[in-house]
This record gives sequence, C-alpha cells and structure tokens, in this order.
Amino acid sequence: MPQSRTQDPRAAVPLPPAAFHVLLAIGAEERHGYAIMAEVKRITDGAVRMGPGTLYSTIKRLLDHGLIEECGERVDPLRTDQRRRYYRMTTLGRTIVASEAKRLQSMINKSGAGTWAPGEQH
Repeated sequence: MPQSRTQDPRAAVPLPPAAFHVLLAIGAEERHGYAIMAEVKRITDGAVRMGPGTLYSTIKRLLDHGLIEECGERVDPLRTDQRRRYYRMTTLGRTIVASEAKRLQSMINKSGAGTWAPGEQH
C-alpha cells in the first residue's frame, strides 16, 4: 500500500488481499462496515469471511492512504438507535484496485491457469 497520498499509485500494487477485497466490496457504492463484510462474502462465494478486526484495521489503512474516504454517519433505518459510518472509494482507490485487478489477470493469462480444468493435473 502507498506510504502517503502523494506516492506513485503503481507502488501500491500488489495490494494485501484484505485491502483488495474491501475495495472490490465497496466498488461504486457507499457502504458501511457490515455491508462491506457481507459483500466480501458474496463476491467470494463465501470463501472469504472477513471479521471485524481485519475489516476495521484494513479500513483504517485504506483511509490513511487515501484509497477510501468516510462519507459520514447515517442512522440505520432498521436500527434507529445506531449510527453507521459509510465509506466510498476515492479516485486513487479506483486507480489502485483497477491496477491490481489488471496485474492479477495478467498473471492468470501468462500462467495459462485460465485453461486448467478443475481436477486436471499439469
């Protein structure tokens, strides 16, 4: 991850897996923590279940590096006694997640992994 908000975005790649998952889960939306955890679970078909400790330490790093920003607190309509913080991706965050996705796709393409059949040995 970048050391500061002004560092070359290419230096942020590769992203730690948790950071990549959180950025993908936020996407073009504004999401609160629980919604991010649920979206990570959904987009990974349940293979990744992010706990609160990992989620919020990752969110803190992403905020510190300018990859996401806080949108403010909102009252949860289902639980009026509780406020939730919402997050959205910044322009830098979109650039970084796109670079990471491109890097991973390039690795898959170069390895020929896209042609492997499940259970097939090479």
